[in-house]
Amino acid sequence: MNIVITGGGWAGCSAAYAARKQGANVVLLERTDLLLGTGLVGGIMRNNGRFTATEEMIAMGGGDIFQVIDENCRHTNISFPGHEHASLYDIAKTPAAITNFLKGMGVEIRLQERVVKAQVTEGVIESIETAGGEVFKGDAFIDTTGTAGPMNNCSKYGNGCAMCVLRCPSFGGRVSLAGLCGIPEKTGRKENGSVGAMSGSCKLYKESLAPEIVELLNQKGVAVIPLPKELIENHLSVKACQQYALKEFAENIILLDTGHAKLMTPFYTLKKLHKIPGFENARYEDPYAGGKGNSMRYFDMSPRSNTLKVEGAVNLFCAGEKAGLLVGHTEAIVTGVLAGYNSVRHLQNKPLLELSRKTAIGEAIAYVNEEMQKTEGMGKKYTFSGSVLFDRMKELGLYETDVAKIQSTIKDEGLMNIFAS
Repeated sequence: MNIVITGGGWAGCSAAYAARKQGANVVLLERTDLLLGTGLVGGIMRNNGRFTATEEMIAMGGGDIFQVIDENCRHTNISFPGHEHASLYDIAKTPAAITNFLKGMGVEIRLQERVVKAQVTEGVIESIETAGGEVFKGDAFIDTTGTAGPMNNCSKYGNGCAMCVLRCPSFGGRVSLAGLCGIPEKTGRKENGSVGAMSGSCKLYKESLAPEIVELLNQKGVAVIPLPKELIENHLSVKACQQYALKEFAENIILLDTGHAKLMTPFYTLKKLHKIPGFENARYEDPYAGGKGNSMRYFDMSPRSNTLKVEGAVNLFCAGEKAGLLVGHTEAIVTGVLAGYNSVRHLQNKPLLELSRKTAIGEAIAYVNEEMQKTEGMGKKYTFSGSVLFDRMKELGLYETDVAKIQSTIKDEGLMNIFAS
């Protein structure tokens, strides 16, 4: 069984892990020179309902990647406005830890391989070709190329290329494998109906901030700095991460310590930022033009079933943002595990797994799929950590922080250790 995965973000890494764990030969193709995608500058885990989803996946036997993350956290069990029991992983250590973990499993990782062609016969993908002309044959494929960029989308629907960690000018823009197969895909919208959504945070070079802010971040993991009214910039309506679209994030500078200082707003004018006490010398690390804007995303999402099999192709699966309006690393990881697992079951001619809606993960996958069939649903974003999906979790009684109770639910649904071997 040969499985080829396009896109080396959290979803692709998790899909590679799950497929390899089931015994498949796995090739993971990433167009840049590092794995994790936006996870290279991310870092927020276990906040709100993400705790539940994480522990569900661990109970299902597919949580090894979460355990690697836990081992590389700078801070655990912290709170910031609207969010409880969060962990912040170290963005310097975690990418290498995940890369080494996958290599140790026997996953073949190929960097700077941007897929630009697909050979498809009667709905079956036979092979894909990279910009360098190398052909990769596979029995099944998983599209985890994400939905951010490329540059023309950031220019047309955003504030132009902000030089983010995806580095399209250097490595070429994202190319959808499903799109190469001729499968019609969907694009998300903001609440006002305009296309796409802007990535929701920036990273400041921590050492460019005042020593007292650096000390606070190092010790507590979070800093909340009130803003005078004349310095407030409210860009919350354009951001993808609607779980942070709270007034506290407009009225304060909220920083999280992931190694850099994670600034919880899509962008903030540098001239105005420099007027805030303690930020006189602040410098952006991601995106480099964080005073201008940020990357645009939620383009080209694939039609799929709740097993994460892409509709319109025989042997193609998807995960992460390709699977819909799901926001976040946790969301990418859990969908990646399911896609990797089901890609192997497909090749074994076994029934594909659809997770029970009595679990937070199963409900999220199914609910988002339903909502994306509605016009109003395409204007929302869904995450375990807040906004629409977290509210639904609480309404359905799916939000739980008692690990024993989470394990009991997974056992009752017949899912205990289902991904373990």
